[in-house]
Parts: sequence; C-alpha cells; structure tokens
Amino acid sequence: MTVYIDPPTWPGHGRMWSHLVSDVSFDELHRFAASIGCPPRAFERDHYDVPSHRYEDAVTAGAVRIGSKELVRRITEAGLRRPKGRPASRPPEPA
Repeated sequence: MTVYIDPPTWPGHGRMWSHLVSDVSFDELHRFAASIGCPPRAFERDHYDVPSHRYEDAVTAGAVRIGSKELVRRITEAGLRRPKGRPASRPPEPA
C-alpha cells in the first residue's frame, strides 16, 4: 500500500492543508484516511484534505512525502484524477 501526501501549502479556512492520495485505488485511500481519523467530509473528488497539524500523523502512519506536482502526476497516470468541472468516468456498462 502506498499513499502519498504533499506539503501543507494550500490555504483555506484560516489554515494550511495537504492532499492525501493513493495511486492504487480509492478503496486504499479511504481505508488509510479512516485509519488516521480523517472524516469522510474531508474527501474531495480524488483526495483527502489534511490540515497541517495532522500532516506528521499521516507520515508516521505510512504516507509518503511527495511534491504537489508529482502527486498530481501519479494520480493522473493511475487514472484516479478527477479535476473540478470534469465528471468522474463511469464504469463500462455490462454487455
């Protein structure tokens, strides 16, 4: 299991935030996020928002530190990127 986290450099709601992602599956990401106490409401399209004061908790639990551009590259290549304004792809219809 590899889950990645970028530095807490994203401002919002009076604090700084990191993004927590998986390049394997959303199931893996949800399990990891739950294990470190991220609430479901912290999930946004393809990542969890993690406040700066929880960054080290995520790293201690096994999240790999990675730069923001590399994070986006990895989830894009894995087919897990869901940018704003673009609907998530649907699974193929059964034949």
